[in-house]
Amino acid sequence: MKLRTFMPLAAVALIAVLVLALGAGTGAAKSDVQAAPAKYKVALVTDIGGLDDRSFNFLANKGLNVAKKKLGVDGSVFISKSGSDYVPNLTRAARNGSGLVIGVGFLMADAVAQVAARFPKTKFAIIDNSGVASEFKKVHPTNVRGILFKEQEAGYLVGFLAAKQIVAKPFEGQTKLGAVGGLKIPPVDRFIAGYYAGAKRASSKVTVTHSYSQDFVDQAKCKEQALNQIANGAGVVFQVAGQCGLGVLSAAKERGVFGIGVDADQGYLGPHVMTSATKKVDVAVYQTIDAARKTKALFRTNFNAIFTVANGGVGYGKVSPRISPDLVKQVQAVQKLIASGKIKNIPQAPPATTG
Repeated sequence: MKLRTFMPLAAVALIAVLVLALGAGTGAAKSDVQAAPAKYKVALVTDIGGLDDRSFNFLANKGLNVAKKKLGVDGSVFISKSGSDYVPNLTRAARNGSGLVIGVGFLMADAVAQVAARFPKTKFAIIDNSGVASEFKKVHPTNVRGILFKEQEAGYLVGFLAAKQIVAKPFEGQTKLGAVGGLKIPPVDRFIAGYYAGAKRASSKVTVTHSYSQDFVDQAKCKEQALNQIANGAGVVFQVAGQCGLGVLSAAKERGVFGIGVDADQGYLGPHVMTSATKKVDVAVYQTIDAARKTKALFRTNFNAIFTVANGGVGYGKVSPRISPDLVKQVQAVQKLIASGKIKNIPQAPPATTG
């Protein structure tokens, strides 16, 4: 009787030992497998120009794509079709777990401030507006970094080149330059102010006019403004209006004058593009993402990162083959003077509207 009782008990004990052993082995195997680290998440919220503006939003998205490829970040884009999309898009971007949310454009300032205040643990950045809390109008979040550019330096360079060219080869006997801005906002005005200043440095014979299309999307509006300026004698027209500004370059081509691109290098459109006032939004976005990924919670906010000629943030693009090498050398010399600080205090506001 005792032997019969012992045998089942021994079998049960043996099974228990085997189960424990197998369990321990499985646990050891699990501990050897390391979970892949989660990717740093970044969200980009566009302005109303969209990703196909071949300018501002296009460049911001380019910077994000480079960061995805080189830094391995998880990047997403929220496209704004109107100003009413800003807050919902920024909110969705913050809620999707992004460590950094980037608002593309000056017009998004109030929306970024509002959403950043609601998500204080999320880092935000805004292009073309200050990130300093005290400079926001209504709410004052401290988790925003401003990404600013000295557009006046880029404007100065293309204004200098345009003036030298128009003096060398007047248009219909006149030495006039034109510029078409989108909305009258600080980044646009800084480009135009620099354009005036650079032209003045090049020659006192040159006169400059400018106007605004009141739009960043509709190319027909910008084209109309440019055609008016050309009809009034402008032999070079500078576009500072994003996607709308492509209409300026189209008008220049139709009327046989030079156009100047903005933000991205738009020389690919043809030799009628004298050059472009470049604003390296892609580089700024990439560097901002890289800094946020490396420092995370320590990513510096409540301050502004500023991009200039000296640090490669602004400049000029490809120069048309129709421009003489001598003029190219002259503008290169001016660029060095700006970078070294020998040309400084370039105006940030243009004269009153002249057209």
